[in-house]
Amino acid sequence: MIWLTWRQFRAQAAGAAAVAAVLAILLAVTGPYLVHLYEINGIATCTGVACRSASGTFDNELPWFDPVLYLLGIGVMFAVPAITGVFWGAPLITREIEARTLPLTWNQSVTRTRWLAVKLGLVGLGSMATAGLFSLMLTWWSSPMDSVLEIPYGHRLSLERLGPVLFDTRGVVPIAYAAFAFALGVTAGMLTRRTVSAMAATLGVFAALQFAWAEWIRAHLIPPVTTIVPLNVANITQIGTKGGLISVNAVPILSQQGAWVLSGQVIDTAGHPFQAAAAPACQAGNFPACQASLSRFHLRDLISYEPASRFWEFQWVETGVFLALALALAGCCLWWLIRRIA
Repeated sequence: MIWLTWRQFRAQAAGAAAVAAVLAILLAVTGPYLVHLYEINGIATCTGVACRSASGTFDNELPWFDPVLYLLGIGVMFAVPAITGVFWGAPLITREIEARTLPLTWNQSVTRTRWLAVKLGLVGLGSMATAGLFSLMLTWWSSPMDSVLEIPYGHRLSLERLGPVLFDTRGVVPIAYAAFAFALGVTAGMLTRRTVSAMAATLGVFAALQFAWAEWIRAHLIPPVTTIVPLNVANITQIGTKGGLISVNAVPILSQQGAWVLSGQVIDTAGHPFQAAAAPACQAGNFPACQASLSRFHLRDLISYEPASRFWEFQWVETGVFLALALALAGCCLWWLIRRIA
């Protein structure tokens, strides 16, 4: 049974291995120079304004193809879990149903439970191994650029380690995403009994869930840290108004590289939200006058954020959640296929 499953899966495995080999060569050739630039510019040990200067130098010295490869890597890591679900998971059951070979399979000496368990186990582990290999290579290669992009105002593009771009494409969570997408594809194929419909449903549901998770769910996995930053002329860098309230960006919290800021609210000395009407200079759009006006009110910024140090804590929590969802879907597949499909 294992040998038969491998023969059916070997074309997909060979294709994934070929893509991984090409990517590995590209990363191995270009990676050492990235590390060299990172080290000679002293980014690992810099602080404050020196970091912004060092990151600018790093950015200017990068070969033109490194940013392209960096963005390509992000795209690859978003695509790998989806591909395993759409092209490996969705057809796993539906091709047997559409070819009408499922009853014949069950009339052999292999039981239904063993037949499906071997298929889910072998191809599912292959999906996870593929995502893990790609993530390992790209996490290693991208680490210097990731560190530079986390420096506030040090690069034309600013990304947080816990944000939806870097977090979803680094570490161990792509392995869990691949497992979940694969199980989702198998489930969709089992329910629709049509390959094309299952592929479309898998892609739509997985993409929607990944977006919703990053936007609305991840921030609630671990309680955030709350801090109050006194506002003055030195640390008020951006000012805006929303809903009649003043909103600002304060340097001290942003200077914590990679901190994921969830919310911020300007409050007065009594702890009440500061109304924009109390600072007419801010409504006129005059930044220096607004900056000076706010400093006279002794305002503070109430900020809720997740420190970058929680990156791996979030990684393991989210990995556990998606692996649990994958196991639940696999259990549903076993129950449904054995009892309902004939």
